[in-house]
Amino acid sequence: MQLIEKERQALTNLKEQEMLSIDKYQRYAQQAHDPQLQGLFNNIIEHEQHHLNSIKQVLDGGDIPQVDCNDTQGRDYNPTATYTQEEMTQNKIDDSYLATDSIASEKLISGEYNDDVFVFGNTDVRRLFADIQVEEQNHAEMLYKYKVTNGMVGELMDGMMH
Repeated sequence: MQLIEKERQALTNLKEQEMLSIDKYQRYAQQAHDPQLQGLFNNIIEHEQHHLNSIKQVLDGGDIPQVDCNDTQGRDYNPTATYTQEEMTQNKIDDSYLATDSIASEKLISGEYNDDVFVFGNTDVRRLFADIQVEEQNHAEMLYKYKVTNGMVGELMDGMMH
């Protein structure tokens, strides 16, 4: 596939975003106190690496990966509680911060794919972007479910993070 400059720029930007996401999640997996959150970050790293590989493949003129856009990982994710609702330890506060910041990152990158999908006329690239966007939204959903299960959502936690 021959890319025009606008397409190449969009892909380069997305490649950089995916590389930053991988770096962030590697750091966060090391910083997280809860092994379950560490595992979630490591799982997300695998997905982000796949996204990066797909973007590089398109950028390098390779075949556009085939996708199905029917990922249910977010819906199917059911974390178990590590922290109690009432618990206010520094570990819980730290892990809540990591999860909250990660949700914000997932929202940002999902929006980037939403905006960039219209740069491309190629249906397969647009489908790839839609699939990646769904996966980014699933990551945010999984992180949010982790927070809810661990009592990290609500006024008390919000006050502790300031």
